[in-house]
Parts: sequence; C-alpha cells; structure tokens
Amino acid sequence: FGPDDTITREQMAAILYRYASYKGYSVSDLANLTGYTDAASVSEWASTAMRWAVAEGLIEGTSATTLSPSGDSTRAQVATILMRFCEGVVK
Repeated sequence: FGPDDTITREQMAAILYRYASYKGYSVSDLANLTGYTDAASVSEWASTAMRWAVAEGLIEGTSATTLSPSGDSTRAQVATILMRFCEGVVK
C-alpha cells in the first residue's frame, strides 16, 4: 500500500465500484468497452469496475478511442469523477 503513490484510472474505478456496492447503490449497468482500442489492457481485476464506471458516465475515454486504464489519474480527473459519482450514483 502506497499512500503517496499515484492512482490509476482503473484503480479509481475499482474503489468507487466497491464503495457503491458496499453502500447498496446499483452497480448492475455495465458498458461494452470494445469501442476503445486499449480495452484489452484493462486489468482483469478491474474489468467489471471499469465497465460500470463507463456505463455510469464516471469515466470517459482520454480520447475518442482510448480509455487509458493504467494511466495515472490527474487531480482534475479525480475531481470530475468524484463529482459525477456524487451527482449520478449517490441518491
């Protein structure tokens, strides 16, 4: 565990997915990621979480064709994802 380490986009999705599940929020919507050329690079352990985060609109591609699952989350991305989570998932 590295509290000062950066967090990847797929790690962010996994954290929010697990939290949403723990709180009893719906985690049943799952997107098809095949439209992203790097969909195969999503780690197996994060696949469901990334599919959920994309379906919920929490995470969008870093371009029209890339998801960048192992890319570091910028401060702006984290803020946007958390805002979308609070506005769209937390009810």
